[in-house]
Amino acid sequence: MVRPSQLLHPQREPAPLRPAATVLLLRDGADGVEVLMTRRSATASFAPGAYVFPGGGIDAADAQCHALAQRRPAQTDARLTEAIAAIRESFEELGVLLARRADGSFATAEDIAALDRHQPFAAQCQARGLVLAADDVFLLAHWITDRDLPRRFDVPFLVARMPGGQQPVADEAEQFEPVWVRPAEALARHKAGSFFMIFPTIRTLERLVAYPTADAVLQACAGEQPLWTSCPRAGLLHGGESRHMEHEMQYGELALVCPDGQMLHHLDWRTDAPVPLLKNVMRLTAPNPGAMTGPGTNSYLVGDPDTGCIAIDPGPHLPEHAELLWRAAGGNIRMIVCTHSHPDHSPGARLLQERCASKPPILGLPSAPTARPASEFQPDRALADGEQLVLQGNGTRHTLRVMHTPGHAANHLCLVLLEDGLLFSGDHVLNGSTTVVDPPDGDMTAYLDSLDALSAACEAHGIEFILPAHGWVLGFAKQVIAHLKAHRLKREAKVLAAMRAKPGASLEEWVELAYDDVPPRMWPVAQRSLLAHVQRIEALQMKE
Repeated sequence: MVRPSQLLHPQREPAPLRPAATVLLLRDGADGVEVLMTRRSATASFAPGAYVFPGGGIDAADAQCHALAQRRPAQTDARLTEAIAAIRESFEELGVLLARRADGSFATAEDIAALDRHQPFAAQCQARGLVLAADDVFLLAHWITDRDLPRRFDVPFLVARMPGGQQPVADEAEQFEPVWVRPAEALARHKAGSFFMIFPTIRTLERLVAYPTADAVLQACAGEQPLWTSCPRAGLLHGGESRHMEHEMQYGELALVCPDGQMLHHLDWRTDAPVPLLKNVMRLTAPNPGAMTGPGTNSYLVGDPDTGCIAIDPGPHLPEHAELLWRAAGGNIRMIVCTHSHPDHSPGARLLQERCASKPPILGLPSAPTARPASEFQPDRALADGEQLVLQGNGTRHTLRVMHTPGHAANHLCLVLLEDGLLFSGDHVLNGSTTVVDPPDGDMTAYLDSLDALSAACEAHGIEFILPAHGWVLGFAKQVIAHLKAHRLKREAKVLAAMRAKPGASLEEWVELAYDDVPPRMWPVAQRSLLAHVQRIEALQMKE
């Protein structure tokens, strides 16, 4: 866990959560599933003027009327209360009544007209002999309002089919202009600027696009568990706010820099100035963007003015990048570490060393004989697996533990900042893509074994964040590594299937089958990793 003393921004407590419930009322239209939405009042305290699904806060009374509702056997008390709240809100806001009469038929227009939206809901239903159809209300998703917002809600997003014979009528106080709309149409209108929606609504509709009918949505929700759960985080990008869910590339960096949700961190890629991530960690991205480097190679500075800095991966041979690194460290660089010898990582080491008056040592592992000529590298001193690099000063200590992680390259290293639970992963783990394993210097079995070692290190050292050589910071470190290994093994299964489908074929023929989900323009690169998989498969078969 990151030390509070190293956080860039003062800690704060986000606004408290309020329980609420939202329901997506669905019907099948001529062109596919449609959802009922309304526009919130321009003076509303939350999401004014936005098109939303009906819903609102869960009242204490909602939990007191379970006996008035029908429920599924697997529907818990908590889920039943949420469904009752959603049914009540649908009636109060839109006059839609998810309730059944004594004969099992749905409530009619006559029933709805007999009820007063401003009087206690459950008592009126009971007096009229209506039973709430909570068993027809299913859980779609679970949203928790972003930490930066002053009003926050803990909200299940529920789904139900619109009762036949009913017409929505807005209350004209909180909700206006009820409209049936296809998810894709709502998203297009929002993009055009004529249908304002907030982030959770947008992301929910994006997921609904994949479902052709209301039945398809309801069947997907039959498992009684949310299809997704999210508490988004917000940063700044291109001069405006940018919100992101847990699976998106920017989320981990926002969690590291602003754990309490302050919307202060700029996500724009910069090559002209360092980006502070913590008080003791800065990132400077080299100006070498491309298909293999993404936005560029990340160089990191670990340390502070009292301890001096360790520079990690000084990048390609770019004098201007080395100069910026030196200036960002205030000239106080104690060591230079290269995670491996590839030309976008190590050539800048000598440039940076020459710029420093103290001539800090260049550390790493020498390139193996299997390395390509452009990746030849000889450090001043070779690092040992498990070795610790220590910076100390004014009562502060920063310790980087060395891990030898071959696979992407034979001399690849990762570094763990022990005091803060951070993993500097070089090219072994990237954000936004999988790394290339290029034989003979790359080895797929070694790569997978190194993933296992990194997973064990996460457990041993409480690692929560991964700082890759390309891309933003990754959160959920153990899950990321597990997903990456699963992805590699799934790819290997496709490679094996291609080999069996076309025995004796060329790599060019196999790559078309094994990487059919990758753009053809990337197949020449993918072919390198395919070869690594083939070599691993053949080695495993030899052992059988």
